[in-house]
Amino acid sequence: MVTISEVKTGTGAKDARTAAHTHIKSLGLRPDGTAEHVASGFVGQTAAREACGLIVDLIKAKKMSGRAVLLAGAPGTGKTALALAVSQELGAKVPFRPIVGSEVYSAEVKKTEALMENFRRAIGLRVRETKEVFEGEVTELTPEETENPLGGYGKSISQVVIGLRSYKGTKRLRVDPSVYETLQKERVAVGDIIYIEANTGAVKRVGRSDQYATEFDLEAEEYVPLPKGEVHKKKEIVQDVTLHDLDVANARPQGGQDVISMMSQLTKPKKTEITDKLRAEINKVVQKYIDQGVAELVPGVLFIDEVHMLDIECFTYLNRALESAISPIVILASNRGVATIKGTEVRSAHGVPPDLLGRLLIVPTLPYGIEDVETIIRIRAKTEGLDVDEPTLKKFAEKGMATSLRHALQLLTPAAMLAKVKGRDNKVRLEDLEECEDLFVDFRKSRDIVESNKANYLE
Repeated sequence: MVTISEVKTGTGAKDARTAAHTHIKSLGLRPDGTAEHVASGFVGQTAAREACGLIVDLIKAKKMSGRAVLLAGAPGTGKTALALAVSQELGAKVPFRPIVGSEVYSAEVKKTEALMENFRRAIGLRVRETKEVFEGEVTELTPEETENPLGGYGKSISQVVIGLRSYKGTKRLRVDPSVYETLQKERVAVGDIIYIEANTGAVKRVGRSDQYATEFDLEAEEYVPLPKGEVHKKKEIVQDVTLHDLDVANARPQGGQDVISMMSQLTKPKKTEITDKLRAEINKVVQKYIDQGVAELVPGVLFIDEVHMLDIECFTYLNRALESAISPIVILASNRGVATIKGTEVRSAHGVPPDLLGRLLIVPTLPYGIEDVETIIRIRAKTEGLDVDEPTLKKFAEKGMATSLRHALQLLTPAAMLAKVKGRDNKVRLEDLEECEDLFVDFRKSRDIVESNKANYLE
């Protein structure tokens, strides 16, 4: 006998993975654009958050395309959190592509190609298309068979009769046998709500008619209401794609459906470069669709963290890419002060060439004070479901100021594990932190150990 037990949901320990920036929900701005000191998971950095809020407004007004922003500050001052908050503010419909500077170095493709690929991933295209469709509940599904023209005992399907019903009427359709194959793939049965495109014959199963909702006590079906209007209607379909999706779709060779063709596709290299000529052709088609009002360009955000890892070739290419007619908003982040530009002997602020710095909107992030560090640790502990008392929080904050905020936050989870071992489930106390300090050292202590024991280490 199959046992079905109810899953109890409570306020106990969370099973969901808690990532580094799970607590960041938005920029935490008031309606007038000013930042609250503590809001939406953010603490402090009010000027930087207000600047990012203005950038979000410019992006929404489509006045930021082809421009770039640099988030500059010391490690652990919230640069990545600001970029993620910008993506939260923009919503799911605007493409947001986060990468790290070192990602462009690959043995498979050129650096500039990897950079351009990410540029194209960050540019969306919203295509609005009005299609003639037949939509309704399937009332009849009858394949009509004929004798196989090649002889033998088998029979082939000559056509399929489909009955569709909506609120305003019913229709019986005779469709091509190829549509029947699609119906079988979608597992369409009588009682399902489907729509069939008149021009292409594409079939989409929307769900099961809600009239069958009480048929079973337990089943994994999505029930949808009977479509309104006539069975045959015009329907506006909105599709969101990126320019990279279009590049890949046009660059991939169209092989056959037989076994040999499929096997040959598997043996081909996974990563292929897309030529500038192909991209230029796609840009022309996209521009034509925009001029006709069929499509709308949605410039997204390309976030390049650790931008100082790019070399002079990438920076030169980045300059050119920003000047192109179709380009996204680029947000760069660097934790370097005056550093050598990779691939040269020139030293520049943030490891970025001066000519590129001149065209950036630079948003500085400032170091946190001890009160802000304590607030951040309190928010993080709450996100992880931990109970940390005031003396321990203060000690964590002192540790964060003495070493780094990141190190203090890293100690939260092992301290919670030690508390659990001692029978204090999620109740972190001072002794747990002190034990963690004995077990784990910060980077400064590690450096001092290496300096004092140079003879014991390999050069």
